[in-house]
Amino acid sequence: MTPPASQNGPGAETPAPGKRIPPSAFLAKPSRRHRGLWALLGVIAFLAVWEAVPRLGLVRPVLLPPPSAIPQAFVAEVRSGQWTDAIVHSLVHYFWGLLIGSVTGIAAGVLTGMSRRLEDFTSWVVRLLRPIPGLAWVPFAIIWFGVTPTAATFIIVLGVFWINYFAALGAVQAVDRDLLELADAFGHRSALAKLVKIVLPAASGTILAGLRTGLGQAWMSVVAAELFGVPGLGQRMMQASSLLATDIVIVYMATMALFYGLVDMGFVAVRDRLMRWKA
Repeated sequence: MTPPASQNGPGAETPAPGKRIPPSAFLAKPSRRHRGLWALLGVIAFLAVWEAVPRLGLVRPVLLPPPSAIPQAFVAEVRSGQWTDAIVHSLVHYFWGLLIGSVTGIAAGVLTGMSRRLEDFTSWVVRLLRPIPGLAWVPFAIIWFGVTPTAATFIIVLGVFWINYFAALGAVQAVDRDLLELADAFGHRSALAKLVKIVLPAASGTILAGLRTGLGQAWMSVVAAELFGVPGLGQRMMQASSLLATDIVIVYMATMALFYGLVDMGFVAVRDRLMRWKA
């Protein structure tokens, strides 16, 4: 007697009795194209809901303008020259704050991570200073530097420093001690030799992750640093909000998001190239 055909059709394979089918067999991995399409659909849905909320009268347009009103406000800001001036000033503050905060934070974190005594010596200083937000330093920034770009840079440095400090500290302390003993066996006994040959290569991934987080923190600090009158994005946003020009406020919010996206993409490309040896 011929055995009955499978319900799945001729030639279909029937799982052996008792054999469990892994869940991954039912979940097809989406392609990069499909993931990009879903991301695009998500943005379109977000903009559609945003457009509908003021159009339907759920929120007054003066409080939340629809996205269709933003391009006109952007063109007006560019033509007036205020957008360009604000961007140039903020980029200068951003660059110097990011550079100084990242370099000093990474250096302090690496040195503290390599010295238990230094970590003990600075532990309570770190505990006392770390919880103080950047805005709390604004009065001192004005007293010390005046309403100047240096004051804004100081606030950004504080925001970036701690992120890089703790990232570098944790990365160095997580280095495998067996590697350090191996360095001793090969004659690399000095602290500088261990730093260059073992510690920095092993900790580079986490340090770069902290640096990437600092890129975003620096942009958030830019607004806080410019709220008290220093020329830049933050000052222009405060001027617009005082006039209820919320469309202009959104223009500068979108500008910050766009610039951060470009900076982050560039950083990821450089990081992937630098870390290619670790793949």
